[in-house]
Amino acid sequence: MQRWLKFSKYLPEAGWEPIIFTPENPDFDLQDITLEKEISKELEVIKFPIWEPYQLLDMVRGKKDIHAGRILEKRKTTLLDRAAIWLRANLLVPDPRIFWVKPAVKFLTELIEKGQFQAIITTGPPHSMHLIGDALKKKTGVFWLADFRDPWSQWEFLDKLPMQKIVRKKHADLERSVLGNADVITTISPTFQQDLEQLANRSVDLLTNGYDSSDLPPSFVKKNKSSNELHLVYSGIIDSIRNPMPLIKAMREEFLSEKANVRFTFVGRVSDHVQAEISADNWMSTHVKFAGYVSHQEVFDFYKKADVLVLILTNTKNAKGNIPGKLFEYLSTGIQILALGDPKGDCAKIIEDVNAGQVWTASDYVKIQIHLRKLFEEEGSIQALASIDQYSRKNLSFQLAKLLDGNSIS
Repeated sequence: MQRWLKFSKYLPEAGWEPIIFTPENPDFDLQDITLEKEISKELEVIKFPIWEPYQLLDMVRGKKDIHAGRILEKRKTTLLDRAAIWLRANLLVPDPRIFWVKPAVKFLTELIEKGQFQAIITTGPPHSMHLIGDALKKKTGVFWLADFRDPWSQWEFLDKLPMQKIVRKKHADLERSVLGNADVITTISPTFQQDLEQLANRSVDLLTNGYDSSDLPPSFVKKNKSSNELHLVYSGIIDSIRNPMPLIKAMREEFLSEKANVRFTFVGRVSDHVQAEISADNWMSTHVKFAGYVSHQEVFDFYKKADVLVLILTNTKNAKGNIPGKLFEYLSTGIQILALGDPKGDCAKIIEDVNAGQVWTASDYVKIQIHLRKLFEEEGSIQALASIDQYSRKNLSFQLAKLLDGNSIS
């Protein structure tokens, strides 16, 4: 959400006035209403009703945990859970937002034919948004930029679903149509860029996520670290494809025999499985705390208390190209980063290029322990980052504007 919220904020400075078309009553797993203040009063927002099958399941179950991702994280699932996952996998193609496509296309076609838009941008997932763009392109010929924040047919999430082969082929066919018809294709990482170029047999533009310097509170000052103490902070979601336990176990192993001042704080939603494993261990339950979900602004209060910011990358087939938006927010604080993931991945390349920290694989158990001990003993400002201006939201918005300028009349 922040990716296009920020583009909308800075595109006017680059000569483009965005209009946001969004569901009026979307079913989101997590919401942060404090981000509403990011929306300019001059920004036009068109809200259009949407019906989603999750809303029906909410009524049947009387619960709000029926999203596929949340169900897949459960250690025990009910018959209704399994039925919901099968239906999601095989009937809701490409995703539960599919019921928004036809009414949205009808509504937007009328506006485009009246000359209200010079270009349209769709971003996915959910990849149903790209089907809206594909239909509008075919109907009106409007300039269309398709933005892929994650892969589609090669997306690791689809591998976890009980999907029939014919349905998987349908995903690939829909993706092929989008890749063939969009005027410009963008994505967030070099690996995803290369993968999409191979699928589409055409060029794909790299447009990474970034940071907004205005997000940092005026009073923000990073902590001056003292020796013989270490406070690790992780901000974000811990789910079935992000496993922090190798890092926490290495921390336990390294400091178990001493009364060291070491702490690990999770800020955000953490899977029940990880919380249960930590709670079952005396040392872990003492040194690891769960702050829960907080607003985007409140998270900076936790950053101010951190010696090191932790990034847990996915350990699945898309891991190499996974560059979470959280990385750039971490970079903006100037606090050192310790990441668990692929040391040869796109995320590691950025961290190395700007001298922001270290990336370890989960199997680098002893090396992680040694690194934790080094961080524990260090004092003061650990290191200075290289320039990160190329990742500012404002600069990235001007890059996006160039893509629009070069392919349409503004």
